[in-house]
Formats: sequence, structure tokens, C-alpha cells
Amino acid sequence: MSAARMRVAVLGSTGSIGLSTLDVLARHPDRFEVFALSAHNNIARLREQCLAHRPQFAVVVDPVAAAKFTAELHAAGCTTRVLVGEAALSEVAAHEQVDAVMAAIVGAAGLRSSLAAAHAGKRIMLANKEALVMSGPLFMQAVREGGATLLPVDSEHNAVFQCMSGPGATQAGVTRADVRRVLLTASGGPFLRAPVSALRAVTPEQACKHPRWVMGRKISVDSATLMNKGLEQIEACLLFALPPAQVEVVVHPQSIVHSLVEYIDGSMLAQLGNPDMRTPIAHALGWPERIASGVESLDILRAARLDFEAPDATRFPALKLARAAAEAGGTAPAVLNAANEVAVEAFLQRRLSFLEIPEVIERVLARHRTLPASSLDDVLGADDWARREAQAALTAAAGVCA
Repeated sequence: MSAARMRVAVLGSTGSIGLSTLDVLARHPDRFEVFALSAHNNIARLREQCLAHRPQFAVVVDPVAAAKFTAELHAAGCTTRVLVGEAALSEVAAHEQVDAVMAAIVGAAGLRSSLAAAHAGKRIMLANKEALVMSGPLFMQAVREGGATLLPVDSEHNAVFQCMSGPGATQAGVTRADVRRVLLTASGGPFLRAPVSALRAVTPEQACKHPRWVMGRKISVDSATLMNKGLEQIEACLLFALPPAQVEVVVHPQSIVHSLVEYIDGSMLAQLGNPDMRTPIAHALGWPERIASGVESLDILRAARLDFEAPDATRFPALKLARAAAEAGGTAPAVLNAANEVAVEAFLQRRLSFLEIPEVIERVLARHRTLPASSLDDVLGADDWARREAQAALTAAAGVCA
């Protein structure tokens, strides 16, 4: 008798991670069932996905769009039930028939559904770094108390997880006393070699043109500022129970080594592979087994060389801001994340220059009085405060420009 298929909810299915997840799932129809999908505003793509995968549920934001979407699905003979709103995301994430949740909603919007999956004891494949950065120890506590399995999907943290697998570590959140340090690799983004003087004139199109990875617009900008690596530092501290001093960032332009772990005996383990998110996604879906991902085998002879260098603090001030937030703890990471989301959105809307992104974040952090993040209300309150402060900083910046 064959084993029951794993039912997977893909939250954020129309983004780059969602698309890659569905690609991997489609390669293993005997192992996985797409139970639920969700999208923010790309209803056309969500419709295609529903017709292809026939999930039981699809979640959208807009009630008006939901009514039209439902009619279109029914007209096509698709019985997928359309749900609306943030509460519906949490409902699906915690659904008794769901075995695993791909948490791929970008930004703070994915926090509640990720927490719902944790409380319900699901296998959480975490691609949304912001949810963990914001809620920190609260999220890890929910994972422990809910009996959930937390598997990192960010390529860097998945690499660290693989390098830490073995005796003493069976899933994220396990302390390893034998680890000396973790090295998170960064490609350096599209402006690694650009003159600093030219960065103020950078356009959103240039910032979103990553040299190695295919990603969404927000994370592409975060990669260009290296804020993504700052957020990943905070995430690594939480996932692997390490202090900030033991988590470092190294620039590796080829994006072949996805992270390294150094042990106290001098050994250094690294995970290598082509820059394709289907590798960590397949690892999280199949764990503790390995399944095919569709990723092309890495040709190390063609790669020929692997370069590493320290990040330039002048070029990438976001790293220093993130490290300070990690060391402060409490509500500081939530404030960092919220201010960054507001600043990046303003940049994408051409209301803020590229170099002003970290300047806005620094202003908000300077005005913040860090408090303990003892409850979800504390986290959401800090998030709301930081967004209002960041908007005020944008208004002030616009006034100066005028």
C-alpha cells in the first residue's frame, strides 16, 4: 500500500518561490498534493495555477476580485473554494488536512499565517525571512510549543542547516556547542563593483536586475543594498541559536557556495550548488530524504574558481544597521524590517533614491526605544510605529528635495 501524499499549502504561490515550489511539486505527483494556494494581486496567474493543480482552497485579498475569480473558476469546471483576507491565510495554514506550509508571502504580511502554521504543528518551509525577523523568539517558541518542524528555505540558511545535519542537530533551532561560526555568503548584488558615487542615480530596474538569482522586486532591492543579508544574519541567530558575533557575512560573487559552517576542530563545511531555489525547496519538501529538484548538476570544472571577500561597509551600510538591531534584540528587528519595507517600496515607486534607503532606516532606528517583544501585540505595535516613522522620514526627505 502506497503512503498518503503530503498535502502542501503554498502561501505566496504566484511569486518566484511559489512558482519554483509548484515546479518541484509537479515533478512528484505521487508524493505531494497541492492543497491550497494564495496570491496578493496576481489573480491571472493564480487562476492558471488553480486550473493546473486543482487545490481545495485559494486565498486572495480583494473581496471584489474574489467574486469574479470564483465565477471564472466555476465556469472552467474548477471546484476550488476561494477565501478572502488575512484570516483565511491563517485558516488554511492551520487546516487539519494540511501537512506542510510553504511560507513564501513577502514581508510582514506573512507573519500571522506563519505563526498559525507553527501553533498547529505543521512542517513549515520558511522562505519568508521577515516573519521570523519580526517575531524572533516568539516564533521559535510557537514552533516548539506547537510541535512544528521548521525547515529553512532561504538558500543560505538551508545550506547552514545541511552543514549542521547529523548528531546533535535534527532541525532548526538546535544549539550546536561545537560550531565556531557561520558564514553567510552574499553575491554582492548588481552594484558590487559600481562606483559609490553612481549609486544615488540607480533606478529600480537596475536594482532589480540581479546577476545570479531570479527573484521578486522587493528581495532584489534588498539584495542590492545587502539588507537581505542583514535580515538573514538575524534569522540565522534565531534558527541556529547563535549570538550575532558568530554569524558573519562574506561576499561570494559566483553564488555557488551558499553558506559555510566552521567547527571548533578547524573543519569548515560548505554547501555548493547552482543558484536555483528549487534545490533548497526540494530539500525542505523531501527532508529527511532527498528528492529530485530539476536543477542542473553543478559543473565545478566550468565554474573553475570561487572568490570570497569582505563586504564593503561604506557601500553596504545596511549590514551595520541590521547587526545593531540583532544585538539590541526585542522590538529592534521588527522596526528594522518595517522601516526597510517602507523605504524599499518608496524606492520602487521612485519617491526615494537608492542611497536614501538605509538613511531612512537609520533615522527610524535612532528614534526607536527598544522594548521586549513579549507578545504578538508588542511586535505588531513596533511594526506599526516604524512604518509611521518611516513615512514621516519620507515626507521630510521629499520636503528637503523640494
